Formats: sequence, C-alpha cells, structure tokens
Amino acid sequence: MQTWAVQDAKARFSEFLEKCLTEGPQMVTRRGTEAAVLVPADEWRRLQASARPSLKELLLSEQARADIPVLARGSARRRRPATLR
Repeated sequence: MQTWAVQDAKARFSEFLEKCLTEGPQMVTRRGTEAAVLVPADEWRRLQASARPSLKELLLSEQARADIPVLARGSARRRRPATLR
C-alpha cells in the first residue's frame, strides 16, 4: 500500500485514483499520521457485506436475539408481605 501526504493526494488526485484502481488501497497521511485509505468501490462493497452489524443495528433489528420466556400477564406469583415481629 502506497502512502500519500494529503497535499500530494490533492495535487495529483487523478494519479492517486488510478493507483488505487490498479494497485489497490492507498493510504493518506496528515502531518505524518495515517488519516484515511482510498479503496476501490468493489472492495468497499465486499468489506461492507462481510462486516458485522453494529450494536445499534442489532438493538433496532426485528429479529429475536434470544429465547426469553415471557409469562402470560397476571400469571406471576406475588410475594407475601413480610410480617413484623
């Protein structure tokens, strides 16, 4: 994976994009620190398809996450009040 400084990636974007499409992902750095990666669209789709769902997606999904027995309403036994001695 080739590394590009952000100013080089901006100035030579066509070359940057072409390298991504022919050689694979290209790393972009900002002030010497890795900031982003440009990947071909097909690879991005493959990565998205194989990614696990986020916690938010799991919590909002309609699928049951576990078999939790739920008692019918009114069928739960109640505790007796404690007696004072």
